[in-house]
Amino acid sequence: MSALPLWGLVLLPAVAGAALALAGPRAERVAVPVSLVTATATAVLAGVAAVQRPSLSVPFVAGAPFALAVDALAALVLPAVAVVTLLVLVFAAGDVHASRARFHGLVLLFAAAVGVTATATTLPALLLAWEVMGATSYALIGFPWSDRAHVAGGEAAFVTTRTADLGLYAAAAAGLAGGAGLRLDDLASADGAWQDLAAAGVLVAALGKAAQLPFSAWLSRAMLGPSPVSALLHSAAMVAMGGYLLLRAAPLLEATGWAATAAAWAGAATALLLGVVALAQRDLKQLLAASTAAQLGFVVLAAGLGAVAGGAAHLVAHAATKALLFLAAGAWLSALGTRRLEALRGAGRRWVLVGATAAVGALSLAGVAPLALWATKDAVLAAAREEAPALYAVGLAAAALSAAYAGKVLLVVWRPAPDGVEDGWDDERPGTRHVGRLEQAPLVVLALGAALLGALALPPAGDALRRALGGSTPAAGAAELALSAVLALAAVAAVARWGSPEPRWALDWLGLERATRAVAVRPVLALAEGLARFDDRVLDRAVHGGAGAALAAARALAGLDDRRVDGAVRAASRGGLLLGAAAARADTGGVDRAVEATAGGARRAGRLARRPQTGLLHEYYAQAAAVLAAGVLLLVLVR
Repeated sequence: MSALPLWGLVLLPAVAGAALALAGPRAERVAVPVSLVTATATAVLAGVAAVQRPSLSVPFVAGAPFALAVDALAALVLPAVAVVTLLVLVFAAGDVHASRARFHGLVLLFAAAVGVTATATTLPALLLAWEVMGATSYALIGFPWSDRAHVAGGEAAFVTTRTADLGLYAAAAAGLAGGAGLRLDDLASADGAWQDLAAAGVLVAALGKAAQLPFSAWLSRAMLGPSPVSALLHSAAMVAMGGYLLLRAAPLLEATGWAATAAAWAGAATALLLGVVALAQRDLKQLLAASTAAQLGFVVLAAGLGAVAGGAAHLVAHAATKALLFLAAGAWLSALGTRRLEALRGAGRRWVLVGATAAVGALSLAGVAPLALWATKDAVLAAAREEAPALYAVGLAAAALSAAYAGKVLLVVWRPAPDGVEDGWDDERPGTRHVGRLEQAPLVVLALGAALLGALALPPAGDALRRALGGSTPAAGAAELALSAVLALAAVAAVARWGSPEPRWALDWLGLERATRAVAVRPVLALAEGLARFDDRVLDRAVHGGAGAALAAARALAGLDDRRVDGAVRAASRGGLLLGAAAARADTGGVDRAVEATAGGARRAGRLARRPQTGLLHEYYAQAAAVLAAGVLLLVLVR
């Protein structure tokens, strides 16, 4: 099986995106055509890969290759990611006019990272994509970089998710230490406590990316980013990938005996509480953001219950629904310059196609039959009913809340606009009073998805999906489906009749940001300030004192050197010179004279010694006679 489609759907957007982002203003004119052609080709390749199921593996780090594969779960999610990315880029072609090359380049890089995340089979490959996804999300949320508030929103998202991301590194360490290695599918076989650590790490990292409790607050700050970014981030990219990772790691969660239960309750609690947060919002993008965390709660609940097919179907159906609603909100924001629900009253009537498609999305989000999220949500709730009645009750309450907050949006945008509603426009930015065709066309396609993708949870497609993804969770019965449909309609009707409650305690996202500041930010800042003071008052003083002492010592040594050592050296040199001169004189006047005198004496003695050697025999006889006579005389005298 050729791995070419898999290489293509990862490398094509990565290379094109990097080129556009680096080229910047020089590529403004070609940015939109290049990005749309790239995204279209990527979507085609994703479809081919979903059919062919290729895999690839190349050396990356010791003991763990860079490995990607398209299994049944990835085959379902990859085309959804690619198509939503294409539609978001089409919308952005009509909505984003500044720094287009940078924007489209970053979105393509983001999409490439999501593609790797969806197909990664080893932790090194997943971590690489996870990091790129986090970095590009920061750059996209803070895209208007000259505005400090936008950059701060990107920083909040980046820091929060990066903190949770440490869990993946802990999981990788646990996999190595526990003997399981770095393949995702092998983590469940880690030894003893290492298995628990790996599951905890994956769970924390996924909850952070999916904005589940207690990591939900960053999603509110991220709403400052451009609307197409919000649409992609919430529907098919980073937030969705948190839930996707837990679906892929469901066997690991189940193996520990506790992580699956923890995931299920984290998802159920998020679906319920963030549903209340969504109901309390008076800003359309804030409402949709809270609803994203709540809807992803159903995916996390499914992962904890082992209902991978139901969770995957809900993930894909939610991607189409939420991308549709965010793009509609973006169209109204650009046209009317506001996100406030009060000022958006009647917006659906002003641009009927936008209003009609947004109505399909809102009804799907509400769980109204037969739209997409109605059946997919019940596929998850059926598993919860089988596992624990309490989980089912919480999930059913969360489903009713989703109908309430979706009904709130529906009624606001379709009710007749009151007199003076124009006074509330342009509070966010100057509105254009125009919604172009490029902004409307993607809404039609996404509305079809929001209407039809519920088939993934209904026979026969639902049965086929459960067989492909495994698991033994039951399908939703007719009674459950009927109860869910009636509950959704009743909740929407109640909102229409009595209005939606807006609990003040949930308006600021349960105080999660304040709690985060109290629990994490302030202690960390206090610790940093304490360390800074310690640095200023102790370490700096010690360093400065040491430097001063060293300088004083150096100066003292320099004075000693100048006054003592140099004087001693000079005196020694003078003494040496004098000694040398004296030695030279002694040598010249004493030794040399003695040597010369000795040599002179030796020469004279030699001359005297040569005199008797005349060569005449008679003289030798005379000399012998004289010596003999002298010897006799000496003998006589000493006797």
